[in-house]
Amino acid sequence: MASFKGLAESISRFLYLANDRIRIQNSMNTADHRRLLTKLTPKKLVNAAKLYGSYQLSRRLGKALHSGLPLTLSIEPTTACNLRCPECPSGLRSFSRATGTMKVGFLDDIVGELSDTLLFLILYFQGEPFIHPRFLDMVHLAHQKNIYTITSTNGHFLDEHNAHLTVESGLDRLIISLDGSTQEVYETYRKAGDLSQVLDGTANLVAAKKKLRANNPHIIFQTLVLETNRHQIPDIYRLAKKLGVNEVKLKTAQFYDYTYGHPLMPKDDQYSRYRQNPDGTYRLKYKLQNQCWKMWHSAVVTWDGKVVPCCFDKDAKHLMGDLTQMPFSSIWASNTYHNFRTSILKGRSHIDICTNCSEGCKVWLTNDF
Repeated sequence: MASFKGLAESISRFLYLANDRIRIQNSMNTADHRRLLTKLTPKKLVNAAKLYGSYQLSRRLGKALHSGLPLTLSIEPTTACNLRCPECPSGLRSFSRATGTMKVGFLDDIVGELSDTLLFLILYFQGEPFIHPRFLDMVHLAHQKNIYTITSTNGHFLDEHNAHLTVESGLDRLIISLDGSTQEVYETYRKAGDLSQVLDGTANLVAAKKKLRANNPHIIFQTLVLETNRHQIPDIYRLAKKLGVNEVKLKTAQFYDYTYGHPLMPKDDQYSRYRQNPDGTYRLKYKLQNQCWKMWHSAVVTWDGKVVPCCFDKDAKHLMGDLTQMPFSSIWASNTYHNFRTSILKGRSHIDICTNCSEGCKVWLTNDF
């Protein structure tokens, strides 16, 4: 067992994901390791080596050189959401782009093109994935293609039936947002949310895993640490243990307008991405570096087939291409993508979506669980 775990951890480190949403190498138990290893093939490992090698060479030369296809892909099942979280475009209903729902057949085309090299499929971007009427069909499609699947939910759609179907779909990892241990605190950010419904849904999922004798999905409580909930972190850990959740992840919060602070911004420096200046304004407490692993190993696809660089381009302002007009491989190797990667190496501070990016920032605050 020790040698197996060491091998899995070594591979996970090699496949290091700078995508702050999943950080695989630091958050996998043995069952999760086994599931990842079943997804690996020689072709996927060779592709990952090409991506990592070309990225490191580009950093050293200051020139965008690229080889390989994405290791990670995020797709957006829907932009719809039942909640109204104050720092989320879906919650605020503030998108400048069109909103809608992805067709399952469209995902089939994307996965069909990339399944030989794609290791991780993140089935969320904006919106609540479980609102999509055929979301679990999408998960199952990717599962059948031997791709490690991940999604994130606010946890309001996990009744007994859906919990059972979720386990049967083959979903590998499920992140459940839990931003408080009492309703009063929880709803300061998860506006219109019902904490009891989230906890019941979690219990349903754990029960379905036991009933079906399944190790999947790996269940994570993700807590966005805010000034209003940081005192409840120990309670969230206790809830997770009581319910049978696999892991708790604490995440620092991003604020779109942080210059003059925000009521939800934690005062405790260890929980914040921002630091106060002598004049009372705030700044990012890390320096933007002119590099970005995401631009080499991952991409995001909106519900209507637009390919954008990363999850910080929520309004799809930096369009790399349109999958309704050309295949992904053509977009991935296009001049548009090459020029964007080049601009990253020249100076991220000049790119709007990069100025509040978590690349190089301590986003996850993992404690023993």
